[in-house]
Amino acid sequence: MNSPKLIAFASGKGGVGKTCLAIGLTQALAEAGRRVALVDGDLGLANVDVQLGLDPPCDLGDVLAGRCPAAAALLPHAGGFAVLPGRSGSAALAGLDGAALRGFAAMLRDLPLDWVVLDLGAGIGAAQRGLAAAADLLIVVATEEPTSLTDAYAVLKLHRRDAPEGKAGLLVNMAAQPGRVHAALDAACRGFLGQGLPLLGAVRRDPRVPAAIRAQAPLLTRHPNTHAAEDLRRLAAALPRLMGERQAA
Repeated sequence: MNSPKLIAFASGKGGVGKTCLAIGLTQALAEAGRRVALVDGDLGLANVDVQLGLDPPCDLGDVLAGRCPAAAALLPHAGGFAVLPGRSGSAALAGLDGAALRGFAAMLRDLPLDWVVLDLGAGIGAAQRGLAAAADLLIVVATEEPTSLTDAYAVLKLHRRDAPEGKAGLLVNMAAQPGRVHAALDAACRGFLGQGLPLLGAVRRDPRVPAAIRAQAPLLTRHPNTHAAEDLRRLAAALPRLMGERQAA
């Protein structure tokens, strides 16, 4: 059995919609027939379970403590995907060392799935960097706010240092002109890191996105025909090609 592809979502700062986008992409992959799970990799301030209205019997803390196997902790969701919830407020999880982080990534690659979407915590802590470096693709989420751009560049700079051969790309959220956001970050990456930054996609601003979050429901379930849902499906359709998967004849 092939190991699942590991896709990590990261952002330099909170409030850019990273978790909502990770949930939406996971469901879009499930709609496309993929066996996929969303893992809450925010090892200190997990909130995927809150956004989805879940009350999990066990979580990532139980898995890492050896109290529950990872496959058994996967919680089926009505959206067609599975969820491995995190644990909020656990300093022990947030302080995992490099060996433990590598073991965590290896555990995810042993799951009987096609894809694993890992929602990392915001910022550039050791845990975020270690898990980002272990991913097959790092999706960095940014908006057009100057602070978001600055912090996104910091994530990309450190990822380049941690995983020189790693793949990373930009997903622009809630921006009226995503091309300008991409151009600014791409220029910085080319000028200072010696490598351009692919634009993976852009998700348009949509008032029904926060409405879905308030309802504790995935966007593609609550409002499946919105522009934002369409953008996430477009990204899901492009991911196999971006990851080098062969297309069926």
